[in-house]
Amino acid sequence: MDEQLNHQLQKLEEKFKNSGQDMKSYLDGLLYDRYLTYWDYIHLDTLLSLQIPRTYFPDEEIFIGYHQITELYFKLIIHEQKQIIDDKLQQAEFFTKKLERINRYFRILIDSFDVMIRGMEKEQFLKFRMSLLPASGFQSAQYRMIEFYSTPMENLVHVSVREDYSQADSIEDMYEQIYWKRGATDIETKNKTLTLKQFEFRYTPRFIRIMNEVKGQTLYHKYLALPEGEKNNPALINELRKFDVNANVNWLLMHMGAAFRYLHKEGKTVLATGGTNWKDFLPPSFQKIHYFPNLWTPEEKENWGREWVTHAYNSAKTKQH
Repeated sequence: MDEQLNHQLQKLEEKFKNSGQDMKSYLDGLLYDRYLTYWDYIHLDTLLSLQIPRTYFPDEEIFIGYHQITELYFKLIIHEQKQIIDDKLQQAEFFTKKLERINRYFRILIDSFDVMIRGMEKEQFLKFRMSLLPASGFQSAQYRMIEFYSTPMENLVHVSVREDYSQADSIEDMYEQIYWKRGATDIETKNKTLTLKQFEFRYTPRFIRIMNEVKGQTLYHKYLALPEGEKNNPALINELRKFDVNANVNWLLMHMGAAFRYLHKEGKTVLATGGTNWKDFLPPSFQKIHYFPNLWTPEEKENWGREWVTHAYNSAKTKQH
């Protein structure tokens, strides 16, 4: 037995001793254990069994698969956000590397959204979507969690009342005024859609718990708490701004392109599956959400996303024809 192997065995013996077990028992376990395979490690059979269409239209499987892929990327984004929030070293380099990963995930999602815009037949989509009611991508809890981890609640209330709220207000009060609830509420009657009611019933307790846990600890707070030398790091600022644009402009515009492709009719607005009026809800220039407001000039915030909207509509029209 060479010296290195002997040293490793001593380390293992110490590790197992600390767990209250002897190393020989663990070695027996290794002898009896099966070799690990790729398909067992990633639970491939289970993963591929999760695409279960509700209709016989072939393109519904594309719709399901892409949304599941999206949720997996959202999980990876949250994974990186939590590491930033938990970090105690306050170094721009660590912050920047994690944001680069987050922006990479968003870039993949944005670039791949052509699967939704051009990857399905319009006639099939308009038929199988009726079997999904009242389910909607609006009900993505993970995307809302990305928002909660990114910025304080006062930055997420609806733009029409945003100036009325601050960190002094309660999480519960601000949650009632969060911007996305307006997208699933009838403007005239003020009644919530079933989509929103289901979403609130399922996730409100979890959302409130997360918002209280990260109060004062969001990515925006973590950035503001950095030492001045770290806070002014150009690479970090660039990644923060890029994240803001990816999440609050580019991602929304891709959804607008898909909605225009499938739901737009001249002189008429077709509602999304959850009953949301996408023309009034999706445009970033209407939402004006900024995770890191102090990194943008008043002019940039006022014109938020406007220069991209016309391009998105024109691009969708071109792809449609």
